[in-house]
Amino acid sequence: MHRRTVLMYTEIGCFLLCTIGCILICSTVFTEYWAFSAVDSTVLTSNHYFSNLWKDCLSDSTGVSDCKEFPSMLALQAYIHVCRSFLIISITLSSLGLVLVLVGMKCTKVGGSERDNAKITFAGGITFFSSGLCGMFAYSWYGHRVVSEFMDPNYRGKRFELGSALFIGWAGSALLLIGGLVYSQAAYTDACQTRSKKDENLFLAGDQQMTSPLPSLVSDKGTQKQPGESAKASYGRDAYV
Repeated sequence: MHRRTVLMYTEIGCFLLCTIGCILICSTVFTEYWAFSAVDSTVLTSNHYFSNLWKDCLSDSTGVSDCKEFPSMLALQAYIHVCRSFLIISITLSSLGLVLVLVGMKCTKVGGSERDNAKITFAGGITFFSSGLCGMFAYSWYGHRVVSEFMDPNYRGKRFELGSALFIGWAGSALLLIGGLVYSQAAYTDACQTRSKKDENLFLAGDQQMTSPLPSLVSDKGTQKQPGESAKASYGRDAYV
C-alpha cells in the first residue's frame, strides 16, 4: 500500500480516537458522580451522597434528589479550583486540536503543500497530547484526594469513593494521549520524508543545470577556427593577387 494512503488512514483513526476522547471529557463536566457515598439510615431507606466540581447532591431510596451548588468560590478548597482549571484547559486544547488536524489531514486537502500540512498536523497532535495530560492531571488529583481521605484514619468528614465520571475522564484522557502521540509521530515522519525528497529534487536539478551547458561548449569549441588557419587562408588568397 502506498505511504500516503497508510498515513491518511492513520490520521483518520487518530482523529476518531481524539474525537471520542474529547466527547468523554466534555461529558464528565455534566456528570455528577465524581465521588459518591452511601449511608444506610434505616433498614428500608438509605441516603446517597454524590458530588462533582460544581455541586453536592443527596438522594434517597425513593429517588428524590436534591443538589446544592457550592455557595462560595473563594471558600472552596484549592484542589477544586485546580481541577476546574485543568479540565477547562483540556477541553479548550482538544477543541483547538480538532480544528488543526481537520486543516492538516491528507483527506481534507485544506492546507497548502505537503510539508505545511504535516506541520499543522504535528501542531494538532501536540495540542491533543497536551489536552490529555491536563485531563489526566485533573482526574488523577481529584481521585487521589478522594482515596487519601477515604484511607486516612484521622479524617472526620464524610468518606467518598471514586465515581464513574473519573473513570470516564481517565479513558478520554488516555485516548487523547494515544491519538496525539501517534498524530505527532506520523506528521513528524511525513515532514522529514517530504523535506528529504525536496532536497533530493533540488540537488538533482542543480546537477542538471551544471551539466547541461557542457555540450554547447564542446560544439562551439569544435567549430571555432584556429588563429593559424585563418592567417594561412588569407595568405593563400593574397598570393595570387
